[in-house]
Amino acid sequence: MTKYLTSLLFVLLGFQTIASDKPNIIIIYADDMGYGDMSNMNPESKIPTPNLDKLAANGMRFDDGHSSSGICTPSRYALLTGNYHWRRMHGIVNSFGESVFKENEMTLPRMLKGQGYKTAAIGKWHLGFNWKSIMIDPEAKTKAGKKSAYTPAAFDWSKAIPGGPLSIGFDTYFGDGVINFPPYCWVENDRVIEAPSTMLDLKGTRPPEGGWECRPGPAVKDWDIYQVLPTLTKKAVEFISQQKKDQPFFLYFALPAPHAPIIPNKEFIGMSQAGPYGDFVCQVDWVTGQVLDKLKEKGLDQNSIVIFTADNGPEHYAYKRLEKTGHSSPGILRGLKRDIYEGGHRVPFIVSWPGKIKTSISLETISQVDLMATMAKITGANLKENEAVDSYNILPVLKSESYSSPLREATVQNTKTDKFAIRRGDWLYLDTYTGHHSGGHDKIFSVKNGFHQVNRKAPGLLYNLKNDISQKNNLYDQHPEIVKELKDLLKSYREGSRSAPLLD
Repeated sequence: MTKYLTSLLFVLLGFQTIASDKPNIIIIYADDMGYGDMSNMNPESKIPTPNLDKLAANGMRFDDGHSSSGICTPSRYALLTGNYHWRRMHGIVNSFGESVFKENEMTLPRMLKGQGYKTAAIGKWHLGFNWKSIMIDPEAKTKAGKKSAYTPAAFDWSKAIPGGPLSIGFDTYFGDGVINFPPYCWVENDRVIEAPSTMLDLKGTRPPEGGWECRPGPAVKDWDIYQVLPTLTKKAVEFISQQKKDQPFFLYFALPAPHAPIIPNKEFIGMSQAGPYGDFVCQVDWVTGQVLDKLKEKGLDQNSIVIFTADNGPEHYAYKRLEKTGHSSPGILRGLKRDIYEGGHRVPFIVSWPGKIKTSISLETISQVDLMATMAKITGANLKENEAVDSYNILPVLKSESYSSPLREATVQNTKTDKFAIRRGDWLYLDTYTGHHSGGHDKIFSVKNGFHQVNRKAPGLLYNLKNDISQKNNLYDQHPEIVKELKDLLKSYREGSRSAPLLD
């Protein structure tokens, strides 16, 4: 018996040693933040971002880093699975929408949990729950404009809500689901903390910039949207405070900012020269600083990978902001959220890992789908052929090792069902006459300002991003051979089961 206990002790100690060698992984995921918002990335930015600048200065900043989509839900799905979203969906999960994940689908938290990680999601989810399982009265609705909305009586709020973060490998969850979607309440793990008892009422009020964009629906009494980001920040800091050096953890901290409603707290008002949105980005920067400070205070910073990025480009309010304040949220890029021009999906992308990653600025084209294979390589996880099918291991880039550049054969971008873009090297092909979907762009991207004329009959667009990052010149007619190669490659990706090599 003594011999058995001794052997068991050695096994447990051995596991503890292995686990403690694995880095903690923190992803801070901003919402609707532009390529040109960070002062470190854009010398013309009117928004001070000292904490993000420091993170970039102590890590690797990717100036060619991309989300999978130009909108929210698809990009989040892609990041958490290593699969391009268009293999599953194109649109967002709407109010009380179902989960986008299949049962037992391999995800980043599930993979890391299998490697001994403690996994937590805090913040915006927007990937669906099984709300039907707690619905007791589908007819409990009220008129909301031209549509109707569920009332609190439609659901049994005392029940657990399946199909959320816990169903894909997270040990814990805390958040409000989606800041501008019902239900307006806090969800802890798979239950609401307080049952909604009324309908959200924002009549007679307005945010300092843009609109509320809040869908009608059930809310707890006196729900204060201004307390969402501060509460989430407090919970993220508390989670880190509870962690120990001998237990690796993964924290997916998905911010509801600077997404509309644009609601910086009062202590951040006036911190930027880019209006309320700029102040909200300052608050995002502060939130990042709170996370970094707590990691350092706990002595966890030296063995932690911290990733900061965003789900897509800035909302359409950016055009008015540019006219009013002179601040360009997409920087020198063309396009915004929803667009398949670069401004819709080329986003801030920083990876920090003290002592492991060389401090530098990388021009390598990477995608958020690459995080899955990269973290598998770092943690020793095995992925099957049908898992993370679009994910490249970018560890050689992070460690500045010898590799063949570009690392990715090509990268696909998409928002709407019938519009795709494929990037290979410097060349970018769009299988549509325009990459715009967000409105309000005509005045900015006009022939007068040096941009090619939009031709609704054009069979496609071709740009050389090395010479034309703002996508002013359509070279489709000048390079038919490149167009054909990219069209064929896009077709093979869309019809194939993998676009990325298997991990070796």
